[in-house]
Amino acid sequence: LKISPLGFLAGADYVKRVPPDIKSLLREEIEVQFKLWDQPVYRVTQLLEWLYIRRVTSWDAMTNLPKVLREKLRENFSLQSLELVRKQGSRDITQKFLWQLADGALIESVLIPANPSLYGEASDRHTLCVSTQVGCAYGCKFCASGLDGWKRNLAPNEIVEQVLAIERWNEAESRAKSPKSETEASPALRPSSIEERLINNLVIMGMGEPLSNYENLLKALRILNAPWGGGIGARKITISTSGLVPQIRRLADEPEQFRLAISLHGATDEVRQRIMPVNRKYPLKELTAALEYYQAQKDRMITFEYILIAGVNDAVEQTQPLGALAHHLRAKVNLIPYNKVEGLPWERPAEEVCED
Repeated sequence: LKISPLGFLAGADYVKRVPPDIKSLLREEIEVQFKLWDQPVYRVTQLLEWLYIRRVTSWDAMTNLPKVLREKLRENFSLQSLELVRKQGSRDITQKFLWQLADGALIESVLIPANPSLYGEASDRHTLCVSTQVGCAYGCKFCASGLDGWKRNLAPNEIVEQVLAIERWNEAESRAKSPKSETEASPALRPSSIEERLINNLVIMGMGEPLSNYENLLKALRILNAPWGGGIGARKITISTSGLVPQIRRLADEPEQFRLAISLHGATDEVRQRIMPVNRKYPLKELTAALEYYQAQKDRMITFEYILIAGVNDAVEQTQPLGALAHHLRAKVNLIPYNKVEGLPWERPAEEVCED
């Protein structure tokens, strides 16, 4: 296989060695590669438009690129797309997408329709909940993602592709409802722009622990944030973590203004350790210190995700330490009644308990 000197593999993460996917590269990396090939810079702009605006899935579709350049791209890079295995839900409610990756692994993305967002801001389009790993190694007792253990990290392109694949699906659905002539439907002729995107909010809280796939996640988010890529504002992107303290501190020092959400689910070490093994390594004292540092660097509100589980963390006695922690960190608390997972013993609290 011919591998671009600026491309990379997911290393041991991939079972098979494949050329790096072009959607795992930043613009400047592609520019360096094109310079090595004696290609003008404007060809990079053309390529990026095909990838992120027109969202094509084959080199041959890039009709304004010279054939010799398309062949070089084909030889040195892959151009993977996700295969839709199953979709649940209709357009006016939350929709779950089950995707198959190139190596056969399965991941989920969740599309949330336009409504007031989880973080208290109006959402004029749609929010996508994105996965970062196949499975999860952190073993939160109430979560379905880790039931089969951790398989591998997602490469940057596999994170980016979740956005592109759903936008392709949406476009295909729209075409089916309003069929046009073949010429009008051609991606080479159809006008498009970043402003026409279906998705303009991302929450990184699907399968896996996002911050344990730190390098790949940050690269993917920079692609999705870039004006030449996804064009999604940094403040429209929320990264959720179960509480990986070193990575939270590292994220605080990054230049981007991504939002941060903490999967808290317990305001005392006793409760958190019962359901979240990560608390043994990073107890609340260390987590709180990392969040203080994050706020000092970013001056941004943090969100606490708190799933209410019957008999575990839903007692009125939990409100005092939860309120105190939220007040100290100027954090917003998002209370979420537990959704029953088959095979797990946890239950959703009664409605009156949730309301109290």
